[in-house]
Amino acid sequence: MEQDNGRGREAQVAKFFFRRWWKVLLVVFVVAAVASLVASLLIKPLYKSSAVIFPTSSNRLSKAIMDYHYSLDFMDYGIERDCEYAMQILGSRRMQEAVDKHFNLAYHYGIEPNATHAQFKFDEMYRGNITVKRTEFLGVEIGVLDQDPQWAADIANYMASMYDSLCHVIHHDRAVGAALVMDQVCQAMEREIDSLASLPDPSHWRSQLISDKCEQLADLQTRAMQTAIDKDLEVSYKYVVDRAVVADKKAYPKRLLIVLAGSLGAVVVCVFGLLLFTRRDDD
Repeated sequence: MEQDNGRGREAQVAKFFFRRWWKVLLVVFVVAAVASLVASLLIKPLYKSSAVIFPTSSNRLSKAIMDYHYSLDFMDYGIERDCEYAMQILGSRRMQEAVDKHFNLAYHYGIEPNATHAQFKFDEMYRGNITVKRTEFLGVEIGVLDQDPQWAADIANYMASMYDSLCHVIHHDRAVGAALVMDQVCQAMEREIDSLASLPDPSHWRSQLISDKCEQLADLQTRAMQTAIDKDLEVSYKYVVDRAVVADKKAYPKRLLIVLAGSLGAVVVCVFGLLLFTRRDDD
């Protein structure tokens, strides 16, 4: 009973408050709405374009072709690991530098090279306008916001194509080091076999040892040949599901949301201000 009376008094107080100040609140709402609309019109619109790729399996292409024991198919779509690799490469500093160099992006963003904290400002704008995220089905979406809709589409498509180049550089660098090590091991094993074969008084255990060493050498030479093929082989590491197209409608700002948020926020602040004002007068 007391709770119902308390709620009734609160409702009466609120009703009295809005009856007293509704004109002020209406004026604040209208002024804030007009100000928010003007502010939203001053914001330069941004257009968004997106490209979607499926990373292919990171299996070695030469091994998939040459080794019939190899159970994985290089034509398969990539797994979650390959998706994570793709996101890391697309969001890397090397990709950022490639995009900046190709499009002169810092100049496009209006950042002077000798300005204070120029690199920090460019990094913030780049990360704010260019996003890389995983889709529901293990694809990777490259999203680009820009004031020029053509630029947004061109940057997204360039990043999708540049992904292959960076993957090839990574695979090439790894294969070069591996090929060098394998070549040294093969040479050492060949010397060992020659040394065993040159020993006098052949015996069964030595013949068996030489046979085992020859099998190991043949296997290692096959792997070295696969690595040599991978070193210079340029293949695509992705399937392009959707190329970015030029947007015909802005993605930002949402003027209606800005106007509603600005006007309602101003009314809330005004209500708190009036409550403090009336409480002070009551005291």
